[in-house]
Amino acid sequence: MPTDYTILRVSVTAKDADTLRTLLRDSHPDVGGRVRRNQDGSLTFDAYVSPEQAQGLAREGVSVETVEDATATGRARQAEVGEGDRFAPEDAVPQGLALKVRDI
Repeated sequence: MPTDYTILRVSVTAKDADTLRTLLRDSHPDVGGRVRRNQDGSLTFDAYVSPEQAQGLAREGVSVETVEDATATGRARQAEVGEGDRFAPEDAVPQGLALKVRDI
């Protein structure tokens, strides 16, 4: 699995619905969740994008705020996962049609 990419979770706020439609039509970001209407009438949504895409989202009437490095968060969560089957007894023998491999 390649490790040379970064995905950011960003919060994107557009001043109105027309600005939001134009942004989504032009950039096609990976939207995470629903669009929320703020007290001032602006619209906010979360998106998962590369750093380059995050810079491309920012324009007149649109603000972009980085929430977290989603790649780093995902890697940290993967490190928490153990290996093997923690519910299998230690003396369990694999079953199935595959050949059994012996360590030499």
